[in-house]
Amino acid sequence: MSYCGQISKMLSTLEKPIYYQLPIGKDIININDLLNMKVTIKYNGEIKCIACDKKIYKTYMQGYCYPCFISLPQTSECVFKPHLCKAHEGEARDMKWAQKNCLDTTYVYLSLTSNVKVGVTRHANIPSRWVDQGAHYAIKLAKTPNRYLAGMIEVELSKYISDRTKWRQMIQGKYDMINLLELKSELLSKIPKEYQEYIINEDELVKLEYPMMNIPEKIKSFNLDKNPELSGVLTGIKGQYIVIDNEFVLNVRKYTGYFISIDYE
Repeated sequence: MSYCGQISKMLSTLEKPIYYQLPIGKDIININDLLNMKVTIKYNGEIKCIACDKKIYKTYMQGYCYPCFISLPQTSECVFKPHLCKAHEGEARDMKWAQKNCLDTTYVYLSLTSNVKVGVTRHANIPSRWVDQGAHYAIKLAKTPNRYLAGMIEVELSKYISDRTKWRQMIQGKYDMINLLELKSELLSKIPKEYQEYIINEDELVKLEYPMMNIPEKIKSFNLDKNPELSGVLTGIKGQYIVIDNEFVLNVRKYTGYFISIDYE
């Protein structure tokens, strides 16, 4: 079977294990169904901006041309740094977009990937945000009416917890088992008084399981720009990564906008 077209990040459904789908052209591939099958992935040398469809030679922020990157609301600085969001003050690249994405219910959460991480995401992105990060466990900590407030809480908690993920350890499932419920309880006192009203008292701990046939001992990151063809048995999917032959790892999201062919048998 063969598929060809422009790809974007994998879609996911919270099941046991997580169920993945890959948009490619006008089709969608059910990636879980390809586990333990031989897969060949080829990059044909073409990239187009996912916003304006302009042919480009490199992408910015995973799929955009440079003009779109510096002008579109979805590539604003507050996407990376929520505490810099000014939509609540009526300032944004596009207030209509900000109304839906910045001035909407936003959560601060704790997740356990390769380590404990504090993060921010809009309510509509739960649990997909946790899946994209390859989190094993996650718990909501605070609920705010806009992105700025969630960002300010994240900044405070980042003084005690990292917001980084070590992707190799995440794929290998290497992490210290930390009780997120206890950690959440400890961190609540670190949140400044002016943000205390946004704390969530519920303690629902979400466990995420991934379709990994084996745990790779050694990992080699595969770069389609340097080597346009990757072939082997699909042995795992985690976060936005696929694992081939229990060794080669491809970051699918990195190649958003690329035109790819995928064959499997």
